[in-house]
Amino acid sequence: MHGKVALITGGNSGIGRAAAELFAKKGAAVVIAGRRATEGQNTITAIHAAGGEATFIQADVTAAAEVHRLVEATVQAYGRLDYAFNNAGAIGPRVPTADCAEEDWHAVIAVNLTGVWLCMKHEILQMLKNGGGVIVNMASILGLSVNPRYGPAYAASKHGVVGLTKLAAVQYASHNIRINAVCPGIIRTPMTAQIFEDAELEARITSWHPLGRVGEPEEVAEAVVWLCSASASFITGHALPVDGGVIAKF
Repeated sequence: MHGKVALITGGNSGIGRAAAELFAKKGAAVVIAGRRATEGQNTITAIHAAGGEATFIQADVTAAAEVHRLVEATVQAYGRLDYAFNNAGAIGPRVPTADCAEEDWHAVIAVNLTGVWLCMKHEILQMLKNGGGVIVNMASILGLSVNPRYGPAYAASKHGVVGLTKLAAVQYASHNIRINAVCPGIIRTPMTAQIFEDAELEARITSWHPLGRVGEPEEVAEAVVWLCSASASFITGHALPVDGGVIAKF
């Protein structure tokens, strides 16, 4: 990936940080976007220490003007945009549908679905100028199935990401732009840290996975970078489970 440029939203920690570090290891210049500047700078420092090239840009993916500025700043810094991983996300309250507050619904949809659409909109416009590119969107196995322990906004947003990914993949395939989604199961990240504070809950969740364990951020990052690579050149419009076999089992 030498000479290529990758943009990762939500690249401060967890899967986003793992993906940023792997893109950089493969030779791409990396732009990390997030709302928390301190964590973003920590990621940049780690990439630089490993010999990679990276820049942090503070941005909120729910704000159209900030997303537009983010893509413009990426091109100003490195001249092009080849890969995008739209990873920023939120879970929201885990409540039944009728108990979901309207403000919680809008907050989760704004990040998980509207944010992905806004990023895609501006990334695609830039990739059309480049002559092509690859986008990977963060969905979830809960974009392929449901778990009643999660809230309605999360389920709706992740199903929406899968649908949006498929639609855009078909619309822009003739323009040399491939668009896919990754659908992780339970991954050991700061967002899921609360699960692992309860040994009984961790054991129960681990038992759902045919591989007998939960996933690590680096394993999802490998899938993201592979989908962006030439090795996946005939794959578009696909929602790829990275879930230890959970979807196959249920």
